[in-house]
Amino acid sequence: MSRNVMPMSDSPFVPVEVPIEIDKSSPIPLYLQLAQSIQGAIDRGELAPGDRIENEVSLSRRLGVARPTVRQGIQELVDKGMLVRKRGVGTQVVESHVNRPMALTSLYDDLRESGKNPTTDVLEYRIAPADRQTASRLLLEEGAHVLELTRLRRIDGRPLALMRNVLPVEYAPSHAELSTTGLYDALREKGAKTAVAHERIGAVAATAEEAEVLGEEDGAPLLFMERKSFMDNGHALEYGYHLYRPSLYAFEVTLVNR
Repeated sequence: MSRNVMPMSDSPFVPVEVPIEIDKSSPIPLYLQLAQSIQGAIDRGELAPGDRIENEVSLSRRLGVARPTVRQGIQELVDKGMLVRKRGVGTQVVESHVNRPMALTSLYDDLRESGKNPTTDVLEYRIAPADRQTASRLLLEEGAHVLELTRLRRIDGRPLALMRNVLPVEYAPSHAELSTTGLYDALREKGAKTAVAHERIGAVAATAEEAEVLGEEDGAPLLFMERKSFMDNGHALEYGYHLYRPSLYAFEVTLVNR
C-alpha cells in the first residue's frame, strides 16, 4: 500500500493536495479508491466548498496511476455533485450535497448518520377530518381525524427540504417531539414501524410560497418524493410529499444485474 500525504493549502487559488490512499493489491478499482479518498476529505471538512484540487496530471504523477484512472475517479464525484470542473479554474469542491440512498429510512436518520446537523421547523401541526383524497391514501373513512403536518428540514442552518405528511391521529407525535427528532423516530417510540412503502420520485417547479421557504427562485426546479408507507399489519401509517433543493440533494441507488 502506498500512502501519499501532502500539506494542505490555505489559499483558495492554490490547489489543495489531498491525503490519498491507493492500494494496488486491493480488489477495489483504483479510480474508486481515489474517489473515496477525496470524498472522505470533503466529508471530514478537510476540503471546503470552493477549494480547488490538483489537476489530473499532478494526481497521476503523485499517485503513480494512469491519467484515465484519475479522470474516472474525479468524474465519479462530479456525477455525485461533489466536484465541478470549471474552464480556466480547474476542479473545485461544490456546496455540501446530500446523497441519500434509496432505502426505507427517514431523511432525519440519513442526515444524522452521514454526519450532518439536521434541524426542523414545524410550520404546520393540525388535527383535522380527512378529506376524500386523504382518506383514500390512508385507507380510512372519510372524516376520520388525521394529523396534517408541514416541516422545514435544515442542514447546518440551510433549508434543504419542505416536507408535508398526513397520518392517522392515533399515531400522531407531539409538536415538541417533531421539533427535535425525525418523524419515523417519533413513530417508532409509539410502536408504529414502517414495514413497506411505495415511493415515487420526480421533478416539479417551485411555487412562489415553496420557493420563499426553501430559498429558491419562483419556478425553480425541485425534486419531489411521494411516499405511502404501511405497517406489517397492512394498515397505512403515513403519506408524505417532500420537496428537495436539487443543488443540495440527490437520491442514490445501487443497481444489481440479475
